[in-house]
Amino acid sequence: MPHDPFAWAALAGAALSAPIVIWYLVRRPPLVRGTKIALLLGIGVFPILTAGTGNIAGYEATKTRRFCGSCHVMTPYARDSEDVASPSLSSRHSRNAAFGAENCYACHADYGMFGTVTTKIGGMRHVYEYLTHFRDLSVAEALPRIHLIRPFPNGNCTRCHSTEVPGWQQIGDHAGLVDELRDSAVSCVGGGCHGPAHPFSKVGREEAAP
Repeated sequence: MPHDPFAWAALAGAALSAPIVIWYLVRRPPLVRGTKIALLLGIGVFPILTAGTGNIAGYEATKTRRFCGSCHVMTPYARDSEDVASPSLSSRHSRNAAFGAENCYACHADYGMFGTVTTKIGGMRHVYEYLTHFRDLSVAEALPRIHLIRPFPNGNCTRCHSTEVPGWQQIGDHAGLVDELRDSAVSCVGGGCHGPAHPFSKVGREEAAP
């Protein structure tokens, strides 16, 4: 059962619309004022409510780790994030109350002006890659081939780990490379100081990006 209030609103809109439409198709009442108001609700207001809240509910669902791990080749990444004993960056971020079950989205989303749109367009690229290249592969076969389309931007890290706070600047490597880190000339992760976010997937690979 859905827990998102937007999902419940979408179901409610559909549940209210369907009886009105069925009633009209079966009874064929005359188009008096009451009938027109009912049709306005049944084929206008309630469907718009369902479409609007349904889209929001769907968007929120795609931000969850459960959704990200629903493709079988992503299962190891999701399991590592959920493993409280794992020292990986992904696991540590999943234990952060600010991210919780949405840590995949929080770290991989585009935070530019049109971040939501570009992130979802990128997600469609993932769907394409899965359907055309990874669907029939086993996890062991897929892991060596999975990689980011472009280098991981430091901006996704510094969105939360500010380069301005004194605690961050007191670390020697941070202070000495602050300009390079802000410009993503030096990576925070992968080949950078903090290592890959998913170390298990890098065994036997030469790629530095997480």
